[in-house]
Amino acid sequence: MDPQHLVDDLRAALVAVSDTEVAAGQKKYMREQFEYLGVKTPARRRASKSIIKYLITASRAELIAVVELLWAQPEREFQYVAADSIRAHISAPTNTLTSADVEWLGTLAMTKSWWDTVDSLDLSVGAICTPAHMRAWARHNNMWLRRIAINHQLLRKDATDTQLLTDVICANLGSTEFFINKAIGWALRDYAKTDPEWVRAFVAEHELSPLSRREALKHL
Repeated sequence: MDPQHLVDDLRAALVAVSDTEVAAGQKKYMREQFEYLGVKTPARRRASKSIIKYLITASRAELIAVVELLWAQPEREFQYVAADSIRAHISAPTNTLTSADVEWLGTLAMTKSWWDTVDSLDLSVGAICTPAHMRAWARHNNMWLRRIAINHQLLRKDATDTQLLTDVICANLGSTEFFINKAIGWALRDYAKTDPEWVRAFVAEHELSPLSRREALKHL
């Protein structure tokens, strides 16, 4: 199906449930950086159900074409649908993306970057990346790729590679970036649900920022 036709249909569905007052609030919350149609998450998910269903089993080329067109749209809702579509595609048995596509996801993360879209790509990157990718990203000059490297193992529980977690965090110790220190705390807090003693020991043995330490120990 023509990518433009898919995006046009999605736009019509989103506009039908948009609200200018909601859009104004969303734009203000995101520091006036992005335009919004004013569609809240539940309504956006209903409106995008058709395109996501289609993209779950789309070819790699078609997925990439549609996602890039979505990412190019001026309103933020389209980037959210793109990220949701990538995650749905990767989670399906018919997934066509591989570790060779990690750099493409990185390009998306570095385009129109802010915590909302970057964090929506975490688990998709984590599903197809190699440890070498994440060790490289942990030292990248782009802050958002470093954030993904730190958080790409969220929700893995017992499957967490603690040596990799240690490496990507330690590569960023001493950072003064709020979003990096928050990510470190978030990654540790998430793993603390699985192995609280490991996290306590890590915090005791490493010089964390006050923010990272507070977040890591939040529920311990």
